[in-house]
Amino acid sequence: MNVGIVCPYSWDVPGGVKQHIDDLAQALIAQGHQVSVIAPAGDDAELPPYVTGAGRAVPVPYNGSVARMSFGFISAARVRRWIQEGDFDVLHIHEPLVPSLGVLACWAAKGPIVATFHASFTRSRAIAIAEPMLRSALEKLSGRIAVSDAARKSLVEQFGGDTVLIPNGVTVSRYTEAEPLEGFGPDGRTLGFLGRMDEPRKGLPVLLEAMELIPESRLLIAGPGEVKIPKSIRDRVTLLGMVSEQDKIRAYHSVDVFVAPNTGGESFGIVLAEAMSAGATVLASDIPAFRRVLGEGQAGALFANGDAEALAEEARKLLADPERRAKLSDEARVAVRKYDWSTVARDVVRVYETVTASAGRVEEDSLT
Repeated sequence: MNVGIVCPYSWDVPGGVKQHIDDLAQALIAQGHQVSVIAPAGDDAELPPYVTGAGRAVPVPYNGSVARMSFGFISAARVRRWIQEGDFDVLHIHEPLVPSLGVLACWAAKGPIVATFHASFTRSRAIAIAEPMLRSALEKLSGRIAVSDAARKSLVEQFGGDTVLIPNGVTVSRYTEAEPLEGFGPDGRTLGFLGRMDEPRKGLPVLLEAMELIPESRLLIAGPGEVKIPKSIRDRVTLLGMVSEQDKIRAYHSVDVFVAPNTGGESFGIVLAEAMSAGATVLASDIPAFRRVLGEGQAGALFANGDAEALAEEARKLLADPERRAKLSDEARVAVRKYDWSTVARDVVRVYETVTASAGRVEEDSLT
């Protein structure tokens, strides 16, 4: 099957949706499909052979974060040309409600079109204003996928219709083996955090507050952005900044407890799946998406969202109990298998097969 995939966010900036699309593309290629991805990217960006750049992205506040998107005449022209030349059996658009390439692709194409919705959202003034435009795009969809119950619920309540639930994927084998980072390694006192340091909903301030209550611990932080570390804990915190994919995997193998203190806005939690694949003991806030991935606490420990004291108490218990950490690690390795891309990609292909069974190929829509 010849698949065209539309990424709304800049290809050269790390993010869960971009990683999802990259992993899906590679999984589909490994299963024998032909894949082309179009994504925001500057003309000088280094891209894999299956990715086409659609023009430089600009930062836009979205869903409690700042996303880098493309939306304009240059991007629209490149999307149309990509569709014309692609001869796709199916077009797979990610986050078509985001004002980026997905909307442009919906307008520019007709035929078998599938969309994946990653984020949960609430009705807002912005959505109400944009609803007529968004509906004109959604009406072209032949199939809809949501990565979580929260994302599915938001979509159905806002726009109606049916949506298939297919969770995010993770390439489990990529994370299972790695050497710890130099100077690190599970030692009974190391906590870890991975995420955008300066994005409030990632919850790093909660973790830093908790560190004041765990004087015997140290903290390894990886991710983009800047954060001010309190002087009282500065000598126990290591900031790696942006890391390579290889060093990210090594970081998962360098800690005793991986902490995900996210306060909201998560529809799945790919960092949890990655940490679970690495066999890390996970401690996460009890937001719905994390509870689901961790099996309500069977595959990882949970603490009350936003409560630094609860985080500290649970972290102290885990650091003091290697047997419990080992049990949670074993449970995590088992639980994460259902999210492996070898399984998830096959589920996505079934959606492709359904929408292409009674339709022609993807074509340019000259009427829009």
